[in-house]
Amino acid sequence: MEHLEIERKFLVKSETFKEQATSQARIVQGFLNTDPERTVRVRIRGEKGFLTVKGASNESGTTRFEWETEISVAEAANLIDLCEAGILEKVRFEVPLGKHTFEVDEFLGENKGLILAEVELSHEDERFERPDWLGQEVTGQVQYYNSQLSIKPYKEW
Repeated sequence: MEHLEIERKFLVKSETFKEQATSQARIVQGFLNTDPERTVRVRIRGEKGFLTVKGASNESGTTRFEWETEISVAEAANLIDLCEAGILEKVRFEVPLGKHTFEVDEFLGENKGLILAEVELSHEDERFERPDWLGQEVTGQVQYYNSQLSIKPYKEW
């Protein structure tokens, strides 16, 4: 099945990743639907807008359907106005390591203090280099999904 996203998610235990980052962008995102079976996300990243649909995760939490299309920032802003409560804001850092790039999200607002790293893989058992700032794996732990952080922010845990 095409449009599969295979990724693993980790807590980040230090901010040294910032020294290794090759880019960073502010992201504002909301959810038109937070049902885990079919999440619909609207995102503004820098000067681009995106509409994304994600399906339910498999049992391990590593793989799920993902479809995304670019939309204008104006369209994304209009859709964000329609989103459920709990708009997320974060800064995403891209950190290359070996043949992979980690996407590290430093959350702001109600989720300030939470830093998560994700690495996309070509298959579930693919090996990857683990940077020293990578902490505990939280793949498949629903409370760390962005859709759930918009409902129950990190500050409320």
